[in-house]
Amino acid sequence: MVVIGAGQVGSRIVEHLHTDHSVTVVDADADRMRTLTADFDVLTVIGDGASRRTLLEAGVAAADLTITCTQRDEVNIVAALFAKRLSGGLTAVRVSNTEYLEVWRGGDLDFDLMVSPPLETANAVTQLTGVPAARQTDMFADGRVQMVEFDIPADHARDSVVGVPLKEAGLPHDCKVASIIRPDGVIIPRGDDVILPGDRIVVIGSPESARSWSSLVEGRPTIDSVVIIGGGRIGATVAAQLAKNGVNVRVIESRHARAQHVAETLPDVRVLHGDGTNPDFLRRENIGHSDALVCALPSDAENLMAAALAHTLEVALTIGIVTRASSARLFEQAGVDVALNPRTVTAEEIIRFTRDPRTLAVAFLEDDRAEVLEIEVRPTSPLIDVPFRELPITDSIIGAIIRNGAVIFPHGDDRLAGGDRVVLFTKTLRVESVEEAL
Repeated sequence: MVVIGAGQVGSRIVEHLHTDHSVTVVDADADRMRTLTADFDVLTVIGDGASRRTLLEAGVAAADLTITCTQRDEVNIVAALFAKRLSGGLTAVRVSNTEYLEVWRGGDLDFDLMVSPPLETANAVTQLTGVPAARQTDMFADGRVQMVEFDIPADHARDSVVGVPLKEAGLPHDCKVASIIRPDGVIIPRGDDVILPGDRIVVIGSPESARSWSSLVEGRPTIDSVVIIGGGRIGATVAAQLAKNGVNVRVIESRHARAQHVAETLPDVRVLHGDGTNPDFLRRENIGHSDALVCALPSDAENLMAAALAHTLEVALTIGIVTRASSARLFEQAGVDVALNPRTVTAEEIIRFTRDPRTLAVAFLEDDRAEVLEIEVRPTSPLIDVPFRELPITDSIIGAIIRNGAVIFPHGDDRLAGGDRVVLFTKTLRVESVEEAL
């Protein structure tokens, strides 16, 4: 495998794949490469990823997969074209310009996967605004199963769900609590376990049950109106996706020419020319009356300032787009409800592509200590036809089964069948053994 680009996306991909694959990394930045080789057992080639000579030196001709993920779209496309011609292997390409994505979908670029950070971010924001209390959410089974991660407030009172054994709790229909996360570890819950104030929980269920959980956890209202501060590529893509889903969207953009361009290309979105970090401007535009605010400015510092202002205006949900992975924790400590890193969600989509062909989707949780997978069950799996109550107790739990187009949220008497697709939660260290068992 050859990875071209050792930035955030490339480094995250290498981190996940270097133990199971022979990896060579290409990048022109020698300092990045020294950091990479200090952390991981990989080969490195310093040079231009769009150079045929560099690619041959990196062994692209013998690679079964080439991933191009530099920050320059044109370099990624040229490198992938060379790789496809030289090796005939699989190619996965990162692009920021969604127009290239449309060209690829039209069949004019012969790549096996193309991923766009703005679009992946827009999808993540859309899912989050559908479940306002969630700190993370992902869709599985073509949108029929949803994974949601919630923080139970530390001052949450005992009710029908919190403070009582799960077997007695009044849980929403069609869902399963897949894990309870505490500072001292991750619990795969059983009937006698109890959700406590301050816990973080992962739920797998129907989209309807996910919305019910959101009301149970914090009682936040449905998101009908969203303000996006920043009309750049990511902000505009998020705006287009939300507007397509019927959300009332306003975009604040400080550059006049860019604001005019967004207004012309997104007629269903109201675009305001102004400074999204100016508190007087935000008050004049009644930003505090919106249900959610997305900070999509170019720098983390600007986004953090905008999110802090949104809190003073009592916006119910704030989502900050971060450019550095290290900023995410700072945003959350400052009170931003959700911090999204476009590079992280892009890397996760590429990593999914490299997994076992039976793995159809993957989401990473808790700094990659846990995962939610959608995977197809082999006809020869030893777990077939075993009642769920008799399945071995491991650091994993099946939250949903997709069988013949129907979704089943399993109980003790249910059994797996060959060809089922299952959505399951597991600790990352157990992924390989879980894939083998299924």
